[in-house]
Amino acid sequence: MSDFLSSPASHTYISQRLRLHYVDWGNPDAPPLLLLHGGRDHCRNWDWIAQEMCKKWHIIAPDLRGHGDSAHSPDGRYTMDAYVYDLAQLIHQQGLAPLNIVAHSLGGNIALRYTGLYPENVRRLVAIEGLGDAPTVYTERMKTPIYEQLRGWIAEQRALSSRQSRRYDSIEDALHRMMQENPHLTPARARHLTVHGMSQNEDGTYSWKFDNYLRVQSPIDLSQADKHALWQRITCPTLLVYGAQSWASNPVEDGRAQHFQNARLSLYDNAGHWVHHDRHDEFLEEIEGFLS
Repeated sequence: MSDFLSSPASHTYISQRLRLHYVDWGNPDAPPLLLLHGGRDHCRNWDWIAQEMCKKWHIIAPDLRGHGDSAHSPDGRYTMDAYVYDLAQLIHQQGLAPLNIVAHSLGGNIALRYTGLYPENVRRLVAIEGLGDAPTVYTERMKTPIYEQLRGWIAEQRALSSRQSRRYDSIEDALHRMMQENPHLTPARARHLTVHGMSQNEDGTYSWKFDNYLRVQSPIDLSQADKHALWQRITCPTLLVYGAQSWASNPVEDGRAQHFQNARLSLYDNAGHWVHHDRHDEFLEEIEGFLS
């Protein structure tokens, strides 16, 4: 496959007064397929998947708030309910339902919650490591009283208020950081992700586009029981994708898969957290069959 990629059309929509960005790969008469990226990532990380599938599907890939070319939240808060609302607004405004969704990490978490809220709107769902923290991680965090968690969150937010985005002298410097983050990437793909994930500052240096406030996660969220209740409401066929070499916990082994009506696990060897990059050809073949 060539590393040269044609470019999709850029569009914006409004959600909670924020101007949010998405790309559209055309073919509007085809069935809709929404691709949702993960935390501190951007919509152009799906380009290789979209390039292969856009002849059969109407592909839309948004930038989450605070990511890519979407607006940053003015109050610096990025809560799961806000992300879910943004997704609901995009699907509603563009008339995409019922649709198929492929989502990664944070995007998978958002997509699973949306599908639990509106099971009639999603035909099929692929979530790449999208279930959030493993039960053991959650249990350990809950040992800390909520007042201590909130005090820690406030301290971290306050520290971020004075933190400047890291500046790189060149794209090459940032590319090196990208390769450190995911050593499975080819140099060409790492460069593509880096170029689309950065903006140039007035002094000529480069910084990542995502908002620094994304580095801190609010301790206020749904309970585990509420998350399980949402997952149980999902009626569409669901594919839970995991990398065997990822830090993420296997949902069959840790028990989370039991909360789904119609889900199966797909485990990829020689893959980390970014399965769609690490095992692109095999992943593409699987989801093309799953979504058909």
